[in-house]
Amino acid sequence: SMDGQETPLQYEITDHGYGKDAVKVLHVSRKGPVHTIQEFEVGTHLKLYSKKDYYQGNNSDIVATDSQKNTVYLLAKKYGIESPEKFALMLGQHFLNKYSHVEEAHVHVETYPWQRVCQEETKSVNNQGQGSCNNFTSIDNRSLHNHAFIFTPTALHYCDVVIRRTDPKQTVITGIKGLRVLKTTQSSFVNFVNDEFRSLPDQYDRIFSTVVDCSWEYSDTETVNFSRAWQTVKNIILRNFAGDPQVGVSSPSVQHTLYLSEKQVLDVIPQVSVISMTMPNKHY
Repeated sequence: SMDGQETPLQYEITDHGYGKDAVKVLHVSRKGPVHTIQEFEVGTHLKLYSKKDYYQGNNSDIVATDSQKNTVYLLAKKYGIESPEKFALMLGQHFLNKYSHVEEAHVHVETYPWQRVCQEETKSVNNQGQGSCNNFTSIDNRSLHNHAFIFTPTALHYCDVVIRRTDPKQTVITGIKGLRVLKTTQSSFVNFVNDEFRSLPDQYDRIFSTVVDCSWEYSDTETVNFSRAWQTVKNIILRNFAGDPQVGVSSPSVQHTLYLSEKQVLDVIPQVSVISMTMPNKHY
């Protein structure tokens, strides 16, 4: 018997919580003939002050994972969806405001990359049949479909938000995942350690291909435009990897290209306090 004590003296749970993953929500905004969509996959995770659900099997403080799923739908319906970060912040804050026994809320959001379909006749096609229709910003608005969309998984936009009742600072981490790129020249790897274990010759011109994963944390969540910042980071990575469309840019090492990208993000977006990036080689 525990004699009414919540915690057995000989045991301690050092980390705990529970939640609901993979809640899919599609939000459609219909303003006249032009419709806008946002599709998210949301995960919610709550940490309670109490551990009696673990120690005693007492569920009286549990906000059921099914209720968490319903909350995602109800808040999306009531307030709409602007960006994954803003939705995650609103959702996390709701759990703390609604339930005083919740100590911490963690929300993970992944964005499904829908883009408007553009008319085939506006697409310029080169000799290899590779169209330029992916760059929607360069196409006349009249060529973009009002209510039809195409899934364009160039890279995944995700975020993780943690809100703690005891900490006024909201943790917002945004990321790019799975950005696969390749260039056929202007990459080298020379003058590395030459000893009895080396068999690789100097490579003055090689294919450079990688899958970029990148995440960054915001020190200020009040003044930042999250969607614009994500696109800016992606553009910076591509610019430092590829360079000018006609001239390109030299990459003496993967590490140098990675560093230049991270440095420029910190210079251009003052609200970003820390950034992490991986660029593993895809060898050919």
